[in-house]
Amino acid sequence: MDERLRELRLQEERTFLRSMAREEAAEQPPGRRDSRAPAIVPEPLDATLCVPNSPKSHRDLGLIAEAVGRSEFLRRLGEGCPETLAQSFAPVWHGPGDTVLAEGTEGTAMYIVAEGQLSVSQRGRQLRTLGPGDVFGELAILYHCKRTATVRALGPVRLWAIDRQRYRAIATSNAKQRRAEILGSLRTVPWLRDLSDSHLSKLLDAMEECTFAPGHVIIHEGDEGENFYIILKGEVRVSRRVDGQEKVIRVLGAGEHFGELSLLQNTRRTASCQAQGHVTCITVAKEDFLEISPFCPRQLAEPGWGSPSLRQPPAPVRLEDLVAVRYEEGQRQGQRVVLGTGGFGRVELVRCRERLFALKRIRKDWVVRTRQQEHVRTERRVLAGNRSPFVVGFFGTFRDGQYVYLLLEFCQGGELWTKLREVRCFEEPLAVFCCACVVEGLEYLHGRGIVYRDLKPENLMLDQHGYVKLVDFGFAKELGRGEKTYSFCGTPEYLAPEMLRQEGHDFAIDFWMLGILVFELLVGRPPFHSADPQIYSRILDGIFSFPAFLGEAACSLIAKLCRRRPGQRLGNTASGIRGIKKHRWFGALNWRKLLLRQLEAPTLRLIKEGPPYVNFKRFSVDWTPAEDEFSGWDEDF
Repeated sequence: MDERLRELRLQEERTFLRSMAREEAAEQPPGRRDSRAPAIVPEPLDATLCVPNSPKSHRDLGLIAEAVGRSEFLRRLGEGCPETLAQSFAPVWHGPGDTVLAEGTEGTAMYIVAEGQLSVSQRGRQLRTLGPGDVFGELAILYHCKRTATVRALGPVRLWAIDRQRYRAIATSNAKQRRAEILGSLRTVPWLRDLSDSHLSKLLDAMEECTFAPGHVIIHEGDEGENFYIILKGEVRVSRRVDGQEKVIRVLGAGEHFGELSLLQNTRRTASCQAQGHVTCITVAKEDFLEISPFCPRQLAEPGWGSPSLRQPPAPVRLEDLVAVRYEEGQRQGQRVVLGTGGFGRVELVRCRERLFALKRIRKDWVVRTRQQEHVRTERRVLAGNRSPFVVGFFGTFRDGQYVYLLLEFCQGGELWTKLREVRCFEEPLAVFCCACVVEGLEYLHGRGIVYRDLKPENLMLDQHGYVKLVDFGFAKELGRGEKTYSFCGTPEYLAPEMLRQEGHDFAIDFWMLGILVFELLVGRPPFHSADPQIYSRILDGIFSFPAFLGEAACSLIAKLCRRRPGQRLGNTASGIRGIKKHRWFGALNWRKLLLRQLEAPTLRLIKEGPPYVNFKRFSVDWTPAEDEFSGWDEDF
């Protein structure tokens, strides 16, 4: 009885704290959560790019290296990369009064001041003065963005500059080379030698880099074994006590390993290991090693098993068969209903043979200008092969001189993002149901070798029965097991550390985003939400706090999904996505009934009744026709 009362009081406290959080959110200025930073569109990497090597003095090399070391992003690039970057900066000169950066323009490069001074202003207000060694414009080397301030030369200035394509070429090349070297070291370990590349890759993804000062005792003889190490740089002395005296057994160098026996045999350390000089290692903790142990390889889900087939009628033969649905009331009465907009174009509500569809209209000139041809083709392939009830249905494609069109299932309940804004944050049963639908969708996609990469409430739609469906596959990527991709894309608040570090990413990125989604649905905001570029520093550190009203199970799930190392994330360990499904946060959910759509969706109460567009925001749309584009990249549409 006491236990039941304690649980009741705890639940009352959580309800009170949640209501206080809602009131606090409601008191914020309007628009606080009405928008989010624009999504980052992936840019193809120019494989033919020649990285320059501009001559530099020792002073310039030191100044660049010191500036790179102060940057929260650049100093995390990994061994050897800052030196390569320093050599690749090119000189730029400006005279007094010259505008180096203009607020609102598109950025392509970052700069380091070599000589002279510059002023920084925003909306006409002076902010600060830059001098030798200062860095500015860093975000432009991460992704395509607009400058947030104006920078002018106060006198003659000399700058060192590097553009985004060169930065990405260096960072990607360095990450691939370094990964190949470490995988080579892993293959020299006898008990790992016969493992597949994908298992070795998974082990590496769980390992962390660590450094030790000269003389530091990394392992003490007799201690319980907690970590396995591979030396990347430096030497480690191995010794053992014999007749009360410390006896040196051997000295290990780069590429060699130690500490694995106590993990494999569950015994205490049989020797001490001490750093001789500065030592850099990669290490995996025992609990993570057991989780990702390659001796228990994860079983991949067969695509489509257990999923009811989608009853899809044949696509209309002609684009002309589609009739635009128009608003029946309000200021936009008589205008075509627009369900969503973006840089790509817009999504419109259309009707054919008394059935409603969503028609995604993609500007071909935008596709060519932003070099998104392959991403649009991938989106078409992913949707055309879909047989999951948790992924938006697909009915065909069309094209004309200005657009390519995707005819999609109309999800009448609207965006989950809109519903979240209306209620500020979801009660736990509601969030559990929504996230369970997402897990089913991700399991299906991963089983087909597709990583989603753009999970967020804006890309989750409610159908007429309240079930959640994944939409918008413009960032999706087809990937083999053990492979990495090096694109930079997504939504800033949802970016994973490995993408920011440009070290390559895979299916584990979707599990990080799932953790961010769970947090945002329960709290009303994502865990990382500071202004640029501080948000990226916080993501790289991987540290955030939980509100007091969040339950222990939710905190546990989020923490396990948002591990900095992708190989340690729940969903990416030996148990695979089943590990997520078995987590106690989903304890009350019947997964089989969910898959068969036999559960009554708690989201139904969020869906308004009325015209078919009643659950959608009304957008202001530029109806200016797109330019003709006849390069032929869209022949399959």
